[in-house]
Amino acid sequence: MNRARLVLLPLSSITLVALASSLAARPAPPPVPGGTLGTLSLGRYSCEKDGDAGGAVGTPAPTLDFQVVNFSSYKGVDGVRGSYLLTGDSVVMTGGGLKGLRLHRISPGFVRIVGADGNDTETRCVLTSRKPQMRDDSPVDSDD
Repeated sequence: MNRARLVLLPLSSITLVALASSLAARPAPPPVPGGTLGTLSLGRYSCEKDGDAGGAVGTPAPTLDFQVVNFSSYKGVDGVRGSYLLTGDSVVMTGGGLKGLRLHRISPGFVRIVGADGNDTETRCVLTSRKPQMRDDSPVDSDD
């Protein structure tokens, strides 16, 4: 009986080493379709339609304003929290008041609304404040 245990012990060690080696040799899994998962910069995003050099700088679109409050959660102007998914440079609002809205991240703190045709529209949203400025049930930071 002791002899059987002595034979099994080395085999078990060899098996564990072989298993560990095969796991270490595996390549990293491919990224999710659409690119690497990410999050938007925290803060308030103000949205507006592009202006022109001869007229207004931009036409505000306050119903589209939102605030990224943590990781992949946002809060719309209606006060409803929602979630979003950022893959590569594509953002999709997956819950909340802006559910279904698609955005194209141009750079950190700058996104464009994506139209039904899949192209960027003239409406942009820009990170205007990194300070929490939520109302209702959340604390409000002031400059005082």
